Amino acid sequence: MPSTCVIGLQWGDEAKGKVVDLLAPQFEIVVRFLGGANAGHTVVVGGDKFKLHHIPSGILTPSVMNLVTPGVVINPATILQEVETLTKRGVKVGSQNLMLSDRAHIVCPWHILEDQVLDGSPVAGENIGTTLRGIGPCYRDKVGRTFAFRLGDLYREDFRKRVFDTVAAKLRMLAGLSETPNASFPLDAEKIYEEYLDYANRMRPFVGDTTAYLLDAVDADKRILFEGAQGTMLDVDHGTYPFVTSSNASGAGVSAGSGVPFRKVEKCIGVSKAYTTRVGGGPFPTEQNNEIGQCIRDLGGEYGTTTGRPRRCGWFDVVAVRYGVRVSGVDSLAIMKLDVLSTLPEIQLGMSYELDGKKITHFPSHVDDLRRVVPVYETLPGWQSDISKVRQLKDLPMNARKYLDRISQVVDRPVGLVSVGADREATILD
Repeated sequence: MPSTCVIGLQWGDEAKGKVVDLLAPQFEIVVRFLGGANAGHTVVVGGDKFKLHHIPSGILTPSVMNLVTPGVVINPATILQEVETLTKRGVKVGSQNLMLSDRAHIVCPWHILEDQVLDGSPVAGENIGTTLRGIGPCYRDKVGRTFAFRLGDLYREDFRKRVFDTVAAKLRMLAGLSETPNASFPLDAEKIYEEYLDYANRMRPFVGDTTAYLLDAVDADKRILFEGAQGTMLDVDHGTYPFVTSSNASGAGVSAGSGVPFRKVEKCIGVSKAYTTRVGGGPFPTEQNNEIGQCIRDLGGEYGTTTGRPRRCGWFDVVAVRYGVRVSGVDSLAIMKLDVLSTLPEIQLGMSYELDGKKITHFPSHVDDLRRVVPVYETLPGWQSDISKVRQLKDLPMNARKYLDRISQVVDRPVGLVSVGADREATILD
């Protein structure tokens, strides 16, 4: 199979981890190229559930090399815990199948404190819904450069001095941001230095130059699978700004995050649920804040892998998915969790929007406009039968096939994969 990227087309949580896990045996390298521990990819193998945050979903395929590239921000404690947990469960993790980029930036204790201090500051009257894991502040320092730490910096002679200088500056900044007079913050420079020095020693076997590794792999025509995190609607440039993540979660981020020229990525698979969910604040045109939404939430287990927060649920939004397809250059669709809709007598597709009385089919660029749109629905009959054991498209109930066909028609992309259950085996491949 040619080098391929897997991109979420909605507001994240589309089950990209399952798609990557399914495809991984066909590739030699799996690459995580953006985000941080705010991502939660769940893979179910034979009933066993694996929850991954930093480490690519290819780690469950023994023959695959897994790379965490410069576009990712790494929390050392979290990734080391992931390695330990996987090892205890019998998954082999070592330098032979995991490499962490020395260019990747690291999340530090002050980033988490900044997240906590700023979380109470609403944007456009609504909280963004950060996971409070320091991801945004880490990306902010990455762009600001002055206080940024890359993984490779932990091995430099000036690391201790930089930690002390940065802690002093961050304490002044946090004091200015805090609404509590004379607030104190638990930042002990010596303790942080010793803690991160220990992390550095424990991570050393995994640290390398993933950019050089990937460029050599491209020259050698190796098969590479790029694993996206979050979703296109959360892309910092192309999503529902400011209710977005801090990196490029669309196909636009593949090259910047990994260092591989985009023209070397030959195929893009767009992943979408058979309905829509999102977590945190921001507009959600097809949201069903009612019994239907709660039914989808309960049947789909729609609670965050990383945070445990209940996800907002609604009908499939054609306008949003079609926009994601175009932004990310998607070739085919993976429709996930089709089985969740199996009990519903009717299913709706959000075909277009009405904005100020006018029909629109484009996705608005400003959240104020998106808040005001009214979705225009098309109603399709449900199939009301268990499809969890189906493994071929032809064996799906007629109404389920019609639903998939209609999605393919209006989004203008073929459906190449359908998920009918959590386990990797509960999948229909076209």
